[in-house]
Amino acid sequence: MNKILVVHGPNLDLLGEREPGIYGKDTLETINSLLKKEAQKNNVELKVFQSNGEGDIVNFLRDNRKWAEGIILNPAAYTHTSVAIRDAVKALNIPTVEVHLSNIYAREEFRQKSLIAPVAVATISGFGKQSYILALYGLLNLIKDKG
Repeated sequence: MNKILVVHGPNLDLLGEREPGIYGKDTLETINSLLKKEAQKNNVELKVFQSNGEGDIVNFLRDNRKWAEGIILNPAAYTHTSVAIRDAVKALNIPTVEVHLSNIYAREEFRQKSLIAPVAVATISGFGKQSYILALYGLLNLIKDKG
């Protein structure tokens, strides 16, 4: 059974009510449920975590580094500001896919720079909740090819 961490960053707990024109109407619970269904179909165990705190995200990644074979990470606003999360991803050396619900490269200029992308194996953005599903299948392919 493959083991994948799913990490949701700040304000993603407000999905469904926060700027639905940008982030969609789906709640975080809906996205997690969809991911869990796909994971079950593919014999994958998920550990799902959401935090509004940068240090909490770094600690979760560090604390689960020996468990995980892959990481799906939506760093949200920390995408553009967090050297700490970037350094954690780099230090763990676990295939990480950065995901975003919206296309960050079509948004405000400050959102177009990702500190995480250079240390991730891929970035998927702009597909709404499907960004997470695409990340799951991409990681599974990477893990399979690696093994």
